[in-house]
Amino acid sequence: MRQFHLAAAAVVSLLLAGCSKPGGDTSSGGSAGSTPAASTPAPTDAEKQALLAALPAPYNTGDLMNGQSKFALCRSCHTITEGGPDMTGPNLYGVFGRKAGGKPGYKYSPAVAAAGFDWDAEHLDKWLDNPRGFMPGTKMTFAGLHDPKDRIDLIAYLKVETGYKPPNG
Repeated sequence: MRQFHLAAAAVVSLLLAGCSKPGGDTSSGGSAGSTPAASTPAPTDAEKQALLAALPAPYNTGDLMNGQSKFALCRSCHTITEGGPDMTGPNLYGVFGRKAGGKPGYKYSPAVAAAGFDWDAEHLDKWLDNPRGFMPGTKMTFAGLHDPKDRIDLIAYLKVETGYKPPNG
C-alpha cells in the first residue's frame, strides 16, 4: 500500500510539473525576474470589497479568501496580473468580456479558438465545473471544480483580481 501512495504522489507531481513553465516562482503572477507591465495599481482591500459588493448575485456574496484558495488549483498554469505572462494556460487578466480563444499571442486549442462566445460568469462557471465536458477538444487538463459555492467564490475572486469593471447602472 505504501508503494501505491508513493507512486500516486509521483504521478501527481509529474502532472503538476507539466503545467508549469521553467523559470522559477510564479506565485506573484509573474515569472522569475520579470515585472508585470501593470499600468494600474492593484486595488486596495476596500476597493476589492466595493467591487465584490457591486457584482451581480450570487457573485456579490463570494468569499474572496476561498476564491483565492481555489485559484491555487489554477496557478500552476495561469497568471492573473496585468501584463503577466502566459504559461501553459493564458494570462487571465481581462478575461471577462474577452472572446474565448482571443487573447493575442496565446496558442489555443482549435476547440477554444472556434468557441464563438465572450467569457462571462455563466460560461466560466460551466467551464470550471467540467472543462472537457463543456468544450470537448480543449487542451486544458483541469478535472474541474465541482462544488458550486467554490466556483462562485473563484469567479468572484477572478472578477475582483483581473480588472473586471461592472457595467454602470
